[in-house]
Amino acid sequence: MIYFRLGFVFFVISLIAGCSTLTLKPAEFSWPIESVLKIDKDGTVNEDRYSVSFNTKALFFEETKDSMAYAGKDLRVIRNMEGYYFITSQNFKNVYVFASAEGSLKLENKITISEIGMKNPVFNQRTPYIELVIEISVVNLNKDGIVRGEK
Repeated sequence: MIYFRLGFVFFVISLIAGCSTLTLKPAEFSWPIESVLKIDKDGTVNEDRYSVSFNTKALFFEETKDSMAYAGKDLRVIRNMEGYYFITSQNFKNVYVFASAEGSLKLENKITISEIGMKNPVFNQRTPYIELVIEISVVNLNKDGIVRGEK
């Protein structure tokens, strides 16, 4: 009987150990510089260097209430060290923060930057933040929004 109990305990311990998730850390997901992506006629952007592609129609509809507003536009995209995508475009009022999901990008946060729209936004990687340069000012961002003060 004692052998049965010891065998059962050993079985349960090995089962629990076998179910643990393999984690590789630290991991760095950031892109050193932003990608300025041309939007194709179907509303899709493609970044070969980082193997990412997605359709922008829903993003432009969210920002402008016009799903066809992408025509002739560029999209600015950068990825931070945690793996979040920061996306904006000329005349956008917001920066959109997306996380990877199954076959999609899922909106995590919408950060309002300007009430009139940004003329020429530029992203830079300034770990641990994403730096957004707009006109003559600089704004530090993380997935939760604008970071003020500490660095």
